[in-house]
Amino acid sequence: MALKMVKGSIDRMFDKNLQDLVRGIRNHKEDEAKYISQCIDEIKQELKQDNIAVKANAVCKLTYLQMLGYDISWAAFNIIEVMSASKFTFKRIGYLAASQCFHEGTDVIMLTTNQIRKDLSSPSQYDTGVALTGLSCFVTPDLARDLANDIMTLMSHTKPYIRKKAVLIMYKVFLKYPESLRPAFPRLKEKLEDPDPGVQSAAVNVICELARRNPKNYLSLAPLFFKLMTSSTNNWVLIKIIKLFGALTPLEPRLGKKLIEPLTNLIHSTSAMSLLYECVNTVIAVLISLSSGMPNHSASIQLCVQKLRILIEDSDQNLKYLGLLAMSKILRTHPKSVQAHKDLVLQCLDDKDESIRLRALDLLYGMVSKKNLMEIVKKLMTHVDKAEGTTYRDELLTKIIDICSQSNYQHITNFEWYISILVELTRLEGTRHGHLIAAQMLDVAIRVKAIRRFAVSQMSALLDSAHLVASSTQRSGICEVLYAAAWICGEFSEHLQEPQQTLEAMLRPKVTTLPGHIQAVYVQNVVKLYAAILQQKERAADTQAAQEVTQLLVERLPQFVQSADLEAQERASCILQLVKHVQKLQARDVPVAEEVSALFAGELNPVAPKAQKKVPVPEGLDLDAWINEPLSDSESEDEKPKAIFHDEEPRHAKQRPPEADEQELARRREARKQEQANNPFYIKSSPSPQKRYQDAPGVDHIPVVQIDLSVPLKVPGMPMSDQYVKLEEERRHRQRLEKDKRKRKKRERERRGARRHSSLHTESDEDITPAQRVDIVTEEMPENALPSDEDDKDPNDPYRALDVDLDKPLADSEKLPVQKHRDAETSKSPERQDIAVVEKKSKKPKRKEKKHKEKEREKKKKEAEKGADLDFWLSTTPPAATPAPEEPGVNAAVAAPKEEQEEPRGEEQDAAEDGEQDLEKKPSKHKKKKHKKDKEERSKDQKKSKKRALPREGEAEPVENGALDEEPLPPMSSYSLLAENSYIKMTYDVQGSLQKDSQVTVSVVLENQSSSFLKNMELNVLDSLNARLARPEGSSVHDGVPVPFQLPPGISNEAQFVFTIQSIVTAQKLKGTLSFIAKNDEGSTHEKLDFKLHFTCTSYLVTTPCYSDAFAKLLESGDLSMSSVKVDGISMSFQNLLAKICFHHHFSVVERVDSCASMYSRSIQGHHVCLLVKKGEKSVSVDGKCSDSTLLSNVLEEMKETLVKC
Repeated sequence: MALKMVKGSIDRMFDKNLQDLVRGIRNHKEDEAKYISQCIDEIKQELKQDNIAVKANAVCKLTYLQMLGYDISWAAFNIIEVMSASKFTFKRIGYLAASQCFHEGTDVIMLTTNQIRKDLSSPSQYDTGVALTGLSCFVTPDLARDLANDIMTLMSHTKPYIRKKAVLIMYKVFLKYPESLRPAFPRLKEKLEDPDPGVQSAAVNVICELARRNPKNYLSLAPLFFKLMTSSTNNWVLIKIIKLFGALTPLEPRLGKKLIEPLTNLIHSTSAMSLLYECVNTVIAVLISLSSGMPNHSASIQLCVQKLRILIEDSDQNLKYLGLLAMSKILRTHPKSVQAHKDLVLQCLDDKDESIRLRALDLLYGMVSKKNLMEIVKKLMTHVDKAEGTTYRDELLTKIIDICSQSNYQHITNFEWYISILVELTRLEGTRHGHLIAAQMLDVAIRVKAIRRFAVSQMSALLDSAHLVASSTQRSGICEVLYAAAWICGEFSEHLQEPQQTLEAMLRPKVTTLPGHIQAVYVQNVVKLYAAILQQKERAADTQAAQEVTQLLVERLPQFVQSADLEAQERASCILQLVKHVQKLQARDVPVAEEVSALFAGELNPVAPKAQKKVPVPEGLDLDAWINEPLSDSESEDEKPKAIFHDEEPRHAKQRPPEADEQELARRREARKQEQANNPFYIKSSPSPQKRYQDAPGVDHIPVVQIDLSVPLKVPGMPMSDQYVKLEEERRHRQRLEKDKRKRKKRERERRGARRHSSLHTESDEDITPAQRVDIVTEEMPENALPSDEDDKDPNDPYRALDVDLDKPLADSEKLPVQKHRDAETSKSPERQDIAVVEKKSKKPKRKEKKHKEKEREKKKKEAEKGADLDFWLSTTPPAATPAPEEPGVNAAVAAPKEEQEEPRGEEQDAAEDGEQDLEKKPSKHKKKKHKKDKEERSKDQKKSKKRALPREGEAEPVENGALDEEPLPPMSSYSLLAENSYIKMTYDVQGSLQKDSQVTVSVVLENQSSSFLKNMELNVLDSLNARLARPEGSSVHDGVPVPFQLPPGISNEAQFVFTIQSIVTAQKLKGTLSFIAKNDEGSTHEKLDFKLHFTCTSYLVTTPCYSDAFAKLLESGDLSMSSVKVDGISMSFQNLLAKICFHHHFSVVERVDSCASMYSRSIQGHHVCLLVKKGEKSVSVDGKCSDSTLLSNVLEEMKETLVKC
C-alpha cells in the first residue's frame, strides 16, 4: 500500500498543474486551440485515475479552461467526485468548478443533494461554508426544496461565519422555492437581532431585497427596523433600512410621522453622501405620503432642496446626477420649492456630460408653468441649434414637445406660438422624430378649432418648402411633417387662402420621392382640395377654371399610379378614374361640386387605442375552436406541401463548388476592393458632418439647386416664435390691468369685509387666461365595450410567488420537508417505524419540554412588552379600551376592530409552535419525526379559522389518493358548540398531532354576543386521571389559564389550549368554567359560563396518507384486531360519504374502486386504524382493523352516529 502511494506521488510530479497550463497557453499563441485540445485529452486521462489529487488537479485546469470559454459540461460527474473529497483543498476546487458550470439543465445535479447535505452538517465550518457558497451559484428548485430545512437550521449555527452565509443563501432559496418563505421567515426575523453585526447586516439585506417587490408583506417589521435605524452605526445597513422605509411609508402613512425626526437628524449629522442621498429620498417619500396629514413640512422640504443643491453644485458628476434625480421626485409634489432653483437646472443643460443634460431636461418638464413656458422653450431652442450629436438633439426635440403638450396643453396660452415652434423644429436636419412633430400638428389642429386657420396657412407654407421634400426620405425623418401638412390642408381646406397654389405644390413631380405612406395621404387630400376648388369655381360660375383644375389632376395623378407603394397606387388609380368621370360630366356642363364634396362630409373622431381589445366576443363564437380540423401527425409527415401559385418544377441538385484556399480568397478580396475603389457609383463610408451648414468653411459646400420658378422665392407666413413672446407679454399685461381694475371696484364695494392682502399682485398660473380653448376630443369605443383590463403581470417574475402573507399562522402543510435516505421498510411499513418512534418518545423526559414551553412563553411576553405590535407602536394616542395592567400589548385586536381582522395567536399555541421549530436544532432523530409529520399532514383546514372572525362552514379537505370531483361536496365544519349565554358563545375543535404524542390542542372560538366589553377571561377545567390541562409553570391544578385577549362587542377571537391525554382508547368528558368580567356603561360584573368538553376517540386520530403496498402489508401482519358496523337507510352518494368520513373522522383514502374504498388513519399514540367501506343500494358497511380493539369499536360507533345522519 505504501509503495502504491509513493508511486502515485512520483506520477504526480510529471502531471501538469494549473501554472503549467497557463504558461503553455501563453507559449502557444499561434496554435492555441490545438494546444488546448491536447491539454483536454490529457485531462480526460487524468480524470480516469483513482487518485483524488490527480482528479482535483484536472478539475482545477478545467475550471480555468471554462473561463476561457470552453465547454466542460462533459466532466460534470467528475466535478461531483471532487466535491465529495474529504480534504478541504480538493472540495473547494470541486465546488468552484460546479459554481461556474452547473445550471438547472445539468443532468447530474440531482446527485449533489446528499453530498451537499453532508457538507452542510459537517463539523468543519469551512466545509459548510464552501458548500453554502457553491450552492448559491447553482441552486435549482429541487435543491432548494430538499435543502431548505438544512439551511434554515444553519441560521442558528454557533459560528457567525456560517450564520451569515446561511442567511444570504436563503434569498436564493426563496426565489427558487417560494413555499419556504413563510416557514423560514420567523428564523430570518430573529437574525435581525443577532449579536454579530455581519449576520445582522446579511438579514437586513435579504429582507430588504424581498421587500423591494412586495413591501406590504413586511410592514409588521417596521418597529424592529426603526430600532435598528436609530441604533446602528453601519452606513450600509442604514441605507438598506432607509430604502425599505421609503417603500413602506406609502402603505402606512402613520409611519412617516415617526421617521421624519430621525431622518432629519441623519441629514444634518452624516457626512456620507450615499447615506445623505438615501435619507433625502426617503424624506421625500414620507412627505408625499403625508401631503394631506402633515401640513407643517415646508422646513423639511427646504432642507432636502438645500442639500440637493449642494449635490448638484458638486464637481463630482455622479453626485450631480443623483441630486437632479432626487430633485425630480420633490418636483412632483412641491414644484414651487424646486422652481426657485430653475437657474441651477438651466446651467446643467450646458454640462459636458450628456446624461446630466438629459436628467436636467426631465427636471425642466415638471418646472414648467404658464408663466415660464415660453422662456424655457426659448432656452431649449437655442440648445437645439448648438446641440452636437443627433441623439441629444432628438432628446431635446422630444422634451420640447412633451413640455408643451403635457396635461392637454394646460401650460400653453397662445397656440400660434406653439405652431410656430413646431414649424421651426421642421428645419432640423437628420432628426428621427419627424413623426412626433407631425402628430402634434395634427392633434393641435384637430382639438383647437380657433387655431385651424393659422395652422392651415403654416402647413401650406410647409408644403411649398422645397427642403422638406428634398430631405431624407427615410421613414420617421423630418419629411414626416408633410404627412400632417397634407392632411391638415386637405381636411380644413375651407381656411386656405390660395388652394390652387397648395394643390399644385402637392402634385409636383418631386413628391413621388417621398415615402409611400406620405404619398398615399397626398393623394387622398388632393381630392379634398380638388372638391373645395370645384365648389369655389362653380359658385363663381367659372367653368373654365374648374375644367383646368380637373385637367391638372388628370395629368399629374398618373405619377402616383406608378408609385412603388401599393396604398398610394390603389388610391391614385381610384381617384384618377373618379376625376376622369368628373371631366366627362364637366364636358356636358353638369355641376359636380356638391357630389364630390359629399365624399368628405363630416368630421372623423379618433379611435381609442384599446378599442380593438374591448370589442365583445359575439355569442356562439369560439375563438379557440379549429376552423378546419388539423391534420393528423402521420398525414402531416407524409403529405408534401403543395405549390399554390404554380406547378412545382423538379429541382436539380446543385453541385457545390470546391472550397477555395486562403490565397484564392485573399486574391478575390483584393480584386473586390479594387473594383469598389474604381466604381464611381459605389458609396464609400465616410464620417458625415454633424453640422451641414455651420462647420464647413467657405461657400463651396453649399449645394446648388435648380430653382423651380413655379414656387415663389419668398415663403409667406413663416413667423418666428420670438415675436409671439412679446405679443404674449403685452396680452398678459392687458389682462392684468383689467383684473386689477375689477378688483379695485370690488374692494370699494366690500370695504367692511375681511382684511385683504397687500395691493402688490403676484401673478399665478390661474390668473393667466389662454388665448385659445382646447377641445378634449373623446376617443370612440365600440358598442358594448368590455371594461378596461389591467396590464398582465409577467408570469415569469420570480418575485410574484413571494407575495405571501407572512403574518398568517403557519399551516402544517406549509412546513419544510426534511429529506432522508429512503429505507424500504420505513417507507412501506408504517407499523415498524411507529413502534420505534413510540419507544424513543417514551424515553424522552417531559420536564425538559415543559421548561422549554415556559421559556418560550416568557420570550413572547417580553416581545409584547417591547411593543412589537405595529398598531400599538404607531398609535400616538392611547387606545379606547385599555387592557389590564398585567397583560400589556396582548389585545392588539381591540385597538382597531375590523370585520375580517387577523386574530392574534394564543400563548399556548405560540409556545407549542416555537417548540416545534427549536426541535430542528436537535439531532437527526427529531428531524425524522418532524419530517414524518410534515410529509403526511397536508390537509387541515381547521387551522385556517385564525383568519376568520367566526368559524364558517368550510369545505371538505381533499382526500389524498382518491379524486373526489364527481359532484360538489356538502358544507362541513369541524367546530361544535361548547356553551352559550347572553354574553358569549363558545365553539371548539380538537386536533391531535403526530409530533406530540399524548397531546391534543383544543381551539376555542369566543364570540361576544352582548354590548358589553369582555375582559379578564379565564378558562378552567377539572382535570381527570386521564386528561389534564397544560397550565403555566408554577400554577396549581385549581388555577385557570388566562385567555390572551379581550373581546369588544360583536368581536370574536380564537384561543388554543393544550391537554395531555394518558389513554386514548375511550372517549371522555371534562367539566369546565369560563369566567370573565363584563364591562358596560352601568359598571362591571363578574360572570361565568359552565361547559362540558367532549373528547371523542376520533379527535385523537390524525389524517395520514398511506401507500397501497404499505397498507396491504399492514393488513397481512396479523397484529390488528377486527370489528365491523353496518348502517341502513343511506341515500348520500359514495363520494360525499367518503368526504364526510375523511373530514369528521380524520381518515385518508388509500384506494377506491367503484363503491368500495380502503381508508387509513393513525392516532397520536401510534395506533393504526384501517377501514374498508362498502356501499350498497341503501346501506353502508364499514369493516375495520386496529392495533387496539377498544379504540376501533369506539371509533366505529362514532362513525355510525355520523352515517346515521346521512
